[in-house]
Amino acid sequence: MGILVFDSGIGGLTVLREARVLMPDKNFIYVADDAGFPYGDWEEPQLLERMVELFGRLIKQHDPELVVIACNTASTLAISALREAYPQTVFVGTVPAIKPAAERTSSGLVSVLATPGTVKRQYTRDLISNYASKCHVKLVGSVELAKLADGYMRSGHVDEEKVAAEIAPCFYEQGGKRTDIVVLACTHYPFLVNRMRKMAPWPVDWIDTSEAIARRALSLIDEKPAPCDIPNDIAMFTSNETDAMTRKLLSGFGLKIVPA
Repeated sequence: MGILVFDSGIGGLTVLREARVLMPDKNFIYVADDAGFPYGDWEEPQLLERMVELFGRLIKQHDPELVVIACNTASTLAISALREAYPQTVFVGTVPAIKPAAERTSSGLVSVLATPGTVKRQYTRDLISNYASKCHVKLVGSVELAKLADGYMRSGHVDEEKVAAEIAPCFYEQGGKRTDIVVLACTHYPFLVNRMRKMAPWPVDWIDTSEAIARRALSLIDEKPAPCDIPNDIAMFTSNETDAMTRKLLSGFGLKIVPA
């Protein structure tokens, strides 16, 4: 038993970090589907099939108390299918923070910075229709930003000009007003937010949903710690391949890498 945190790469560590603060008595299993990274490059039917099959194995292997899908692309595509396929498992998804962005904006101009998969998902467009109909919401599908963030976390280096190019479409003016909120609709992106602030043409409010996801998970678990046979928090990569920089990063998060 334990709480399983799932992502296509290492972006879900932003959620794990917040979850540990709120649930210090829980054990965590971090799963990175790096063999399938980046999810934004997949066609929907193939990715959905992969996720349902993969979670079947993960649930059988770990019997998690709760599953956090710390990935917008995976959540918006697959969470309904996963809940249907595994009804005894509690799933917490990650969706773009469009509702809080609509509530906070002063200019009415909001950008959602996401992977191409999240941008084209009907789920995302329904969120805009339901919660931000009075705002102008621009969907920006970044092809490279998740990879840049992933590389930055592993190496500590990133090409700032590439970051600037990826976020540039988020900034626009309309009717004498400017974008004032950018929703970070990928859990990888918060790792680069300080670089984004530096490269932005003007200040905006960057909304990261990691804490909100962790709070939702906390609300769904028992207050009393469940029995757990995991002595320490562990991490696994579906490729079963990790380089020295990744191992160092995971060690810094207090995670022991085990075979998938």
